Amino acid sequence: MEKYAKFVKERIEIEQNYAKQLRNLVKKYCPKRSPKDEEPRFTSCIAFFNILNELNDYAGQREVVAEEMGHRVYGELMRYSHDLKTERKMHLQEGRKAQQYLDMCWKQMDNSKKKFERECREAEKAQQSYERLDNDTNATKADVEKAKQQLNLRTHMADENKNEYAAQLQNFNGEQHKHYYIVIPQIYKQLQEMDERRTIKLSECYKGFADSERKVIPIISKCLEGMILAAKSVDEHRDSQLVIDCFKSGFEPPGDFPFEDYSQNIYRTISDGTISTPKQEGMRIDTKTTVGKSKGKLWLFGKKPKGPALEDFSHLPPEQRRKKLQQRIDELNRELQKETDQKDALIKMKDVYEKNPQMGDPSSLQPKLTETMSNMDQLLRVLTLQSFYYSPEGSYTDDASQEVRGPPQQHVQPSEFDDEFEDDDPLPAIGHCKAIYPFDGHNEGTLAMKEGEILYIIEEDKGDGWTRARRHNGEEGYVPTSYIDVTLEKNSKGAVTYI
Repeated sequence: MEKYAKFVKERIEIEQNYAKQLRNLVKKYCPKRSPKDEEPRFTSCIAFFNILNELNDYAGQREVVAEEMGHRVYGELMRYSHDLKTERKMHLQEGRKAQQYLDMCWKQMDNSKKKFERECREAEKAQQSYERLDNDTNATKADVEKAKQQLNLRTHMADENKNEYAAQLQNFNGEQHKHYYIVIPQIYKQLQEMDERRTIKLSECYKGFADSERKVIPIISKCLEGMILAAKSVDEHRDSQLVIDCFKSGFEPPGDFPFEDYSQNIYRTISDGTISTPKQEGMRIDTKTTVGKSKGKLWLFGKKPKGPALEDFSHLPPEQRRKKLQQRIDELNRELQKETDQKDALIKMKDVYEKNPQMGDPSSLQPKLTETMSNMDQLLRVLTLQSFYYSPEGSYTDDASQEVRGPPQQHVQPSEFDDEFEDDDPLPAIGHCKAIYPFDGHNEGTLAMKEGEILYIIEEDKGDGWTRARRHNGEEGYVPTSYIDVTLEKNSKGAVTYI
């Protein structure tokens, strides 16, 4: 039993080490991502992470096996082994006591036997002495009487020792019979029953050892099925499409090169009535420039463009630039919303201080409020600039020298498209607003306003933080939604008349 308990203990250590190594393996290959990092999108990566999760669950089941073996098998073995040792010790003590008692009875019988033997020899000597004196004619009557008395005494003592020896012998024989036919067999029977119980307990532990493993087989099977499902979920076409969406540049393939005829100067007819066709310098394509524009765009087969990353991401291809700009706009919107919430909280706190001066000084919040307003104005400017980059007017161009680095100029030559819509009616007003804070409106397309100024709303905020407004004189532009108090009119009809 102790040997098997040692075996189970070593098996538990193997299971624990195996589970620990599996968990370390999972931890080693699990991605270490910060909260800002994107989750894996490729099906092959997602499947691998799912396999790692299933392997982690599998390691947990190995720990369950070790725990079950430790509690149900090893712990029970150690407890039962201790009880068996105690019981065995008790039975052996009972056997020793029975043997000691039988030895004591034998010693008493042997002592009585030796004493009876000694008294018999003394009685024989007394009888021989009496007979010698009795046959001796010279012996006195007193000597004969004395020898006779001595004989009678020795004979009486021999009879008593004989009776004592007989009693001790009978008692020893009885105890010996009891010892060998009752006590010792009972002790052996108890030892045999104890050993049979030990064998039964070993059998139960063998079964419990196997049951500890069998209980987790369904869960382990689910883990393995999960790994198979993860393997089946890999979609190579989807992964390829993700790679295409992630890295597509948006460049148009270059067109065919036109034929450049250099023989015009050689074969032209020289005559007084012939006017030579002037060379169209503007129509000639610079081959070096055209090739240079396309060179280096395919980063997989060429060199990646060097140089610092620009604020408008114009160093990236169109599709990549659009994604980066959208991410930047979303980030700025989150920062602007955070500053707006902080501004609202400061205004509410200021109102509370003004109504309850004992709670605090309202003027102490003004520096923080001014700083928040300044941060909001700066964020709005950056957001306006990034939104312009994201718009078609700030789109990517092949020539870096032609890339627009800021808002467009105010004076732009009108095009036919502009002329077509110059006579359209203005957008109708859908409400009005009151400026809570002043706005300078330096950027193109924005509308400056003063604090308390009333404006018409002609287009609601579409989620970018800007509302389109119009003055009474017809001047239109975008204003920050967080700077105004908007009141929309239900069932507004037509445009508001203005001069």
